Amino acid sequence: MESEEGESSIPFQLQFDKPIPFQIKIAEWNPEKDLLAMVTEDSKILLHRFNWQRLWTISPGRPVTSLCWRPDGKAIAVGLEDGTIALHDVENGKLLRSLKPHDVAVVCLNWEEDGQSNTDEIGKVSVYEDRTSRFFPPAPRAPKMPGVVAGDSSFMDDGEDSLAELSNASFRKFNVLCSGDRDGSICFNIFGIFQIGKINIQELSVPVASLDGHASCKLFNATIYKVALSKDLCRLVVMCTGELRDCSIEPKEEKLSVEDLHGLHCLAMDTSIFWKRKNELHQVAQQASNIEDLTEVIRESLSVMSKQWADAMKTFHDKFHSLSTLITDNGLESSPQEEFLSLLGGARISPALNQFLVNSLGEVGVKRVLKSVCGTGKELQLVVLDHLQPAAEIIGFRMGELKGLSRWRARYQGIGLDEKLLDEATENAGLVLVQVQRFMMVLSSVVQQFSNFFNWLLKSIKYLMQEPNDQLISYNSELLVVFLKFLYDQDPVKDLVDFSEADDDIEIDLKTSERVKQLIQFGGFSDTDFLRRTLAKEFQHMESSFKGALQMPFTTISKKITCMKLLPLCPLQLSTTQTRTTIPMSLSFYKDELCADTPSESGYTDYISFQVPDESFPDIQNCIGIAKGFKQNTNNQTNDYTSLEAVLLSVPNGYHCVDLSLYKDKELVLLMNETSTNPEGSGEACMMVVQTGDLPFISISRDSCLNQWELEDLKSSIVCLEMENEKVRKVPHSTIAPLAVSASRGVACVFAERRRALVYILEEDEDDEEEVAEDK
Repeated sequence: MESEEGESSIPFQLQFDKPIPFQIKIAEWNPEKDLLAMVTEDSKILLHRFNWQRLWTISPGRPVTSLCWRPDGKAIAVGLEDGTIALHDVENGKLLRSLKPHDVAVVCLNWEEDGQSNTDEIGKVSVYEDRTSRFFPPAPRAPKMPGVVAGDSSFMDDGEDSLAELSNASFRKFNVLCSGDRDGSICFNIFGIFQIGKINIQELSVPVASLDGHASCKLFNATIYKVALSKDLCRLVVMCTGELRDCSIEPKEEKLSVEDLHGLHCLAMDTSIFWKRKNELHQVAQQASNIEDLTEVIRESLSVMSKQWADAMKTFHDKFHSLSTLITDNGLESSPQEEFLSLLGGARISPALNQFLVNSLGEVGVKRVLKSVCGTGKELQLVVLDHLQPAAEIIGFRMGELKGLSRWRARYQGIGLDEKLLDEATENAGLVLVQVQRFMMVLSSVVQQFSNFFNWLLKSIKYLMQEPNDQLISYNSELLVVFLKFLYDQDPVKDLVDFSEADDDIEIDLKTSERVKQLIQFGGFSDTDFLRRTLAKEFQHMESSFKGALQMPFTTISKKITCMKLLPLCPLQLSTTQTRTTIPMSLSFYKDELCADTPSESGYTDYISFQVPDESFPDIQNCIGIAKGFKQNTNNQTNDYTSLEAVLLSVPNGYHCVDLSLYKDKELVLLMNETSTNPEGSGEACMMVVQTGDLPFISISRDSCLNQWELEDLKSSIVCLEMENEKVRKVPHSTIAPLAVSASRGVACVFAERRRALVYILEEDEDDEEEVAEDK
């Protein structure tokens, strides 16, 4: 370790060098706070402060394959092996939302926020107002399932507002979460929770140059490495590997071998629809994501109600099942209902019923079952009033808001908002409320009849035991007959709330059905079959119509995301196992000060940095490639590009690149190990910062040919990096990927092979120096 005098002359100050009990495979700094999120080899997620104090540890239970922060640093997105994206709260690691837009592993994530402020014609900040709070109290939360400990479910606990803040995007900048999977699919989620588009780079036609002019090709067996969305949301850059094939050439006529076509490619995708329609998409995502939250509240409510009622009915049937056994043992051919009706009619009680009421059930047993069934009935009513019904009411209002937006065809038809589909979804939301009212009436009637039955049993038991029963609640004989004939072995409450796969409809008499049809001319529901459906099926019907209405915007936006340009970078050998971690690469966008921040011209320049595999070219060894200006000139009608430039950097002799990261102010941070190590496997490394603005970039061909690798044109102008000419800091350990660099805080975290973590301060001002002193 260097002395204090030596530290002052070294470019980067070492904050600390500490041992860690595990190896790290992914690491990302929080963009707003001094927090570092790390993923261990066994897929545990750790959150540490800058001073290495651990805040929390979570284990998703599935392999973690990618990680990224929300732009404001308040939530973290975690990509999993099974295609799930989980959003966690930065404060405590609690799961906020889980969505599954992919079928295979999510290998990369990028969450970008609109870099421009939303202003109206007079220059005021334009904020979308959600009017729901004017007419409704705060949205209900999902009820807790009986027996489930807080935090076990996929929804938040009652005491937390993180999920509500996640969904309430009214006053937040428009942002999009991009995710790429192992099969070449890229999904786009507004605010990280509302899926608005999906493409597969293997299904896109890529424009390239040919001898006859412009042609198109496709990527086969593509694997995505990284994605990066520009800060104006107009452009998506994708780094991937795959086989590039000309669509106009039949496989048997193809002159190039598959080996020659397999390589590392960079794609520029046109995502300008996000910038052009960000206000419309903001409003749609705001309403739709809240509707999705509320549908989960209804689903959880129905599940809780079904579980609670099933438990109460199990208690009832368990207690009364012994009566059937006693009837059989006594050689009787009657049913329990007939025995009860006989007793009600004043006939002599049978020995089986007498033994059941006096010995098996008793007064205590009746009161226990009465408390279970009637108490559960009251709990179900509270779930409906506190959770299910308010959620359905707000859904209906928000559906109406979307329907109103869809009528503004000039703005919303372009993003696929369909008035007819939303009208159907709005009506179905109203039908759910009708079913809720019917359920409450059925539940109230059933609970009343159960209570009447149990009160009669208590009087009967008292009478059989020759005890006074004048103080007991009286019963209604007519209700008792109805209960014994129709409810004793039936369960209409379960039929209404159970998500059963059986397609049994509720029977409705012809007269009622005709009256419902006549109401259409007075503004009634056009769907006249709703009375045949249960509450659970009506909810599924509403959810299906809502998803169908939102499928139109999803399909429309997906079609408008196209491939503008492909840059074939370098070939890769198929015999070499290429994984995401074997090729260090980094994507970033920098503000272009010379470019006006106008809709007609992008204000951000993309930088692409990657290590060139040694097997790609015999004349290019141990080099780093950097390309910039991979953007379309929107002032030109042709598919042309303004300033595509690139440069090759030769890594200093005796070193090889472990990882790299583009840094702020157009800088590149390189992490390099010594090529030779001692027999014990230990060695040294170094961290170098290269000013990319000073590099001699060379313009490369604007029209890429199918059989031309762009880096071959640069082999005669390789720039050799010299240790004495760059900012270099020696690292006293042999290092491994990943290299975690924070552009906002000016720090870098390096991981050593021997399980050590080293944090360096790349730059600091007076405030940072005070913080460092406190941390030490």
